[in-house]
Amino acid sequence: MSSAKTDLSGLNEKQRQAVVSECKRLLVLAGAGSGKTKTLLQKLIYLIEEKEVNPSHILAITFTKNAANEMLDRLIISADESEKYAEILADKNKTAKEKNTERYFYSKKFKWIDLLNLKTFHGLCYSILRNFGVNEFDNKFRIVADAKSSDPEFEKYAAKETAFEILHKILIDHCSSNNYLLTLKRYLLDYMVDKIHVKNKNNNRNFISRKFYTTLNGTKVRSKSEQFIADWLYRHSIQFEYEPSVNFKDFDFKPDFFIPEANLYIEHISDKSYPTTQKEKQFQLANKLLIKTFEHQTKDSALFNLTLERIIKNRLPANYHFSVALSFEEEFRFYHKQIKDFLRQTKRIIDMMKVENSSVEELMITSQEDQHERVREFYTLALPIARQYTEYCTNKSYLDFNDMISKTISLFKNYPEIKNKFRQQFKYILVDEFQDVNNLQVDLIKLLLTKKNQLFCVGDDWQSIYGFRGSNVDYIVHFNKHFTDAETIKLSMNYRSTEHIVGASNEVIKHNKYKVEKEVQSNKKSSSKIHVFAGKDEEENIEYVIDQVHQLKAKGYLKEDILFLYRRSKMYVPYFNRLKQEKLRVSGKTIHASKGLEAKAVFIIGLTEGNGGFPDIWMEDRIYQVIKESKHDLLLEEERRMFYVAMTRAKDQLFLITEKGNESSFLKEIPEDFTFKKSNPFRSIIEEIILCHHCTNRLDETFQFCPYCGTEQHN
Repeated sequence: MSSAKTDLSGLNEKQRQAVVSECKRLLVLAGAGSGKTKTLLQKLIYLIEEKEVNPSHILAITFTKNAANEMLDRLIISADESEKYAEILADKNKTAKEKNTERYFYSKKFKWIDLLNLKTFHGLCYSILRNFGVNEFDNKFRIVADAKSSDPEFEKYAAKETAFEILHKILIDHCSSNNYLLTLKRYLLDYMVDKIHVKNKNNNRNFISRKFYTTLNGTKVRSKSEQFIADWLYRHSIQFEYEPSVNFKDFDFKPDFFIPEANLYIEHISDKSYPTTQKEKQFQLANKLLIKTFEHQTKDSALFNLTLERIIKNRLPANYHFSVALSFEEEFRFYHKQIKDFLRQTKRIIDMMKVENSSVEELMITSQEDQHERVREFYTLALPIARQYTEYCTNKSYLDFNDMISKTISLFKNYPEIKNKFRQQFKYILVDEFQDVNNLQVDLIKLLLTKKNQLFCVGDDWQSIYGFRGSNVDYIVHFNKHFTDAETIKLSMNYRSTEHIVGASNEVIKHNKYKVEKEVQSNKKSSSKIHVFAGKDEEENIEYVIDQVHQLKAKGYLKEDILFLYRRSKMYVPYFNRLKQEKLRVSGKTIHASKGLEAKAVFIIGLTEGNGGFPDIWMEDRIYQVIKESKHDLLLEEERRMFYVAMTRAKDQLFLITEKGNESSFLKEIPEDFTFKKSNPFRSIIEEIILCHHCTNRLDETFQFCPYCGTEQHN
């Protein structure tokens, strides 16, 4: 047996167990601030130094390029005895690009670091497809993204057009069909302009008098049936006037429609219509043609189409042109925002289909069974675009980030010799932030595994906050279900936060049911409790925060020591403006963007209940439920995990900012032992009554003597 070469003295017992474990499938459940990245890197070094593993046989996977760079930096610093690299990273005068260049040369300088496969999921799949994927896909592929790429890893190989630009181009192509164009316009007008599916409409006369519905030519009408008639006329290029003012003999009135070329009036009759007897007499007196349509006819759209055709077409000139080519730009010139939103939704379902492994054909069947017309119509319009988008990208040799993973999976399944090559190479697979994996990523990991190679995953189910992006917390909660013969080691010592912060965050997360039980402890004693401030309004909260920041600065806190966190970006705007006025320059992040960060003092703002507060449970549009169903309780648990993440960014001081009388339900989950609460009382609404000390009659506050008994009054 060789003598130990790796110094493990800096690890606690649980960290050491994880590093030296020979388990083939190991999950290291690492609580916030418990040194998970340190443990993963120490495992990596241990394998190379102690187990004499060739670095090229190790695959370490992270989720973001920043996380990969951070791990690389720590490895270089550990290897660089000159300590020059640490100085380069700390140099504020060097740009990110310059530091990236230095990172590249230093990683080349140390051969064992250069041989390591330290990659993001996308970076791994990119290199596999570029070098070995020629039988599965064009290995000269370009990467298509939602926006222009700023990632230096992929920028060089980025497609010249974005995903949105491609979808827009495809949509215009589909709109060369008048039928598709007008169906799309009808959908946008109904559900994005008029929003007829969410408006509260009462069945009364006041409602009937209002014009809620927009027709294809932009006219506002009173009912869905009238909209149908107007749209039929527009689709057939038949000019019409809606509710023209007429006076044939005795009084003014407004018939529903007038069609000049046919010299024809239409009155649509429903159970909510006013009586038409007097109007009909006026038409007879003026010898004008009036045709009545009825609400019951609209229940069968095909029959109603025939009715309108029979009524109108025969009365038009013989040479009348019933159809013209419509222009996309002309039809949607006032609806650019709605077109953008429709394409954004379409792109979202394309991404979801890839992650959930749903096909266009399956989704077309499922979507058309939905009970809501809006959902059915969306998929009728969107799925042909999705199908053509996939065909277009294949034709142009484009892959997006999900495609890179799915194409690698397909490559491994179709070409076992390629899969076996990487199985033999990657004898040790280390995965960071395992709580964030999605279905595709787990499928890829499983394809790389054999009974002989080792899987070492690090993560924290309590910090899984990317469900909206497709991550599936079940993979970490039920790790042994997805990976047989697995073991779990829990890292439960928080080295970052004080005992009050750790204790409070533990109590909050206990309210989640869908989790792995663990008791995280702190090794930092502190007399400072969590500050909870409830202002009467936002202005009072801002004043309190400004005062606290000034106090922290007076204690020697630097700008990088103070971090503002919030559920949604708009919460921070008024705080940012005041901080700027006060020349207090503080870091503000959404909680999603704060993962991996820490600060001495953290302010969590916007801790109010209800819409726009925190928790802010967003039951996504039913459109997306067709692909993946949302569950309220699971969404609430993810919101609570976000609060846990936000709380555990704080090292020493934590400030929770709420609103008096509208406190977030999460605050009620923190036992009072951990908090110091402060708020200014409301001004009393009860008028003070002054009574005479002697006769108890009511007095004016200015009286020095009682006018009833003469007794002198003393304050």
